[in-house]
Amino acid sequence: MSGLPRSSSAPFKNGGLPPQELLDDLCSRFVLNVPQEDQQSFERILFLVEYAHWFYEDNSVENNPSLKSFTLKEFTSLMFNSCDVLRPYVAHIDDIFKDFTSYKVRVPVTGAIILDETYERCILVKGWKGSSWSFPRGKKNKDEEDHACAIREVQEETGFDVSKLLNKDEFIEKIFGQQRVRLYIIAGVRDDTAFAPQTKKEISEIAWQRLDELQPASDDVISHGVTGLKLYMVAPFLASLKKWISAHKPSIAPKHDMPLKGVCVWKAKNNSIGSNTIALESQLTKVASDSQPPDTGPGKSFRNFRFDTAAILQAMEAGFCN
Repeated sequence: MSGLPRSSSAPFKNGGLPPQELLDDLCSRFVLNVPQEDQQSFERILFLVEYAHWFYEDNSVENNPSLKSFTLKEFTSLMFNSCDVLRPYVAHIDDIFKDFTSYKVRVPVTGAIILDETYERCILVKGWKGSSWSFPRGKKNKDEEDHACAIREVQEETGFDVSKLLNKDEFIEKIFGQQRVRLYIIAGVRDDTAFAPQTKKEISEIAWQRLDELQPASDDVISHGVTGLKLYMVAPFLASLKKWISAHKPSIAPKHDMPLKGVCVWKAKNNSIGSNTIALESQLTKVASDSQPPDTGPGKSFRNFRFDTAAILQAMEAGFCN
């Protein structure tokens, strides 16, 4: 496979690129050797590129600090320039990426509101890059049921298995633009429960936060609690959560000796942010502002894209022969 072509679409003019052998491996592992149904649209392909990006950041960069860290958009451009089957579409990469980001904000999200035994505190997680706190949640996979997604995402972000506590009928659901967010209420969790994320570089901190400190001045997607805590996708659920709590009795009576502020239960040891990494809150702000993506615009013509499967098979055969 040849190196990066000299074109305006190449993401970087200077050094810092990963070795071609590593890029070949990422392309083969995440783009070529996948089920055919995952090669039917640019949206599916960009999800595969995103998986490759996570793997690169979590494994390659962590094990070799000399490697450069990239934003998803930079990494996408790098993969399209480096992978033979993607290179023909380099000229359209900006449109493809815009279409992908618009698509992502329409994928349903599920998670959980984990309450302690007094119903006075809930578990919030803070993203790896940034300072915003949110309920543990994430996007559904294809054909995944809502409750199954919630169980998976909560376990990935907190290490806590809610499967035995989850009631499929106990949830709060909100619509943000074209995206549905459903959070299951998991009540009565002991405050000495051990929490720790199972994924790398996604969560930087987990804490029990007092509900009375989360009450914001508005129910905006991005808000601040009364103590200044920066919140993302928390405020819109608080009114409904308060009604649910008033209709249910907690496992134990409120504790008068409970700490007045939030209590950290897990924190990453080395959570540094590179200068060329986009802060999470800026990404979330953009998602919120784009929560009503237009049905037309850049990238629409790519939604029915299909790869040249013959080219993929040839690339795979060439890899097996080498």
